[in-house]
Amino acid sequence: MAEKKGFFAEFKAFITRGNVLDMAVGVIIGGAFSAIVTALTNQILMPVINWILFAITGGQGMENIYTYLHKAYLLDEAGKVTTQIDLANSIYIDWGAFITAIINFLLIALVLFLIIKVINMIHEKAQEQKAKYDPLTKEEVKALRREGKTPAEILTAAAEKKAQLDREAAEAAANAPAPAPTTEELLTQIRDLLQTQSEKSAAKKE
Repeated sequence: MAEKKGFFAEFKAFITRGNVLDMAVGVIIGGAFSAIVTALTNQILMPVINWILFAITGGQGMENIYTYLHKAYLLDEAGKVTTQIDLANSIYIDWGAFITAIINFLLIALVLFLIIKVINMIHEKAQEQKAKYDPLTKEEVKALRREGKTPAEILTAAAEKKAQLDREAAEAAANAPAPAPTTEELLTQIRDLLQTQSEKSAAKKE
């Protein structure tokens, strides 16, 4: 019974780890995102591309772009071979599916690039804002804005706080006790002291 409790405790610790939860969220969002991109491709872009190909080729859309390696024909009710191709039994290269996969890939790459670009821009803006009002915290900046302070007044408050912190740091450094000497410094002092005493003794003998 104790082994079961240990196993379930380890399992609970495993599934509640931050990286596992992040991965699960990423998989769910990725699946939903893939569905959106697939719908965008199949329901919006592909009809437009097929319409363009229909106008160019005179009636052959992307879904019918095949290169046949072996053709099989359908049979009519009497068992005679017709001119209609039996795709289920034919061997062919489906260029339409291949082009659709390429379009899907390009769309996903483009959308991901745009999302990452927007996130990076937001992050850079936040970092610039943070550096601009340093050393004020985010909460302090929000409080000043709620008070109706202008950006210039917030910058003045940031400069005043920075000056105050610098003064406090200087005072703390001035009042701080001298650091204890290290072992190497103590050995050096002892060596110098012994050397001085030895020189004094030699001088007295002379």
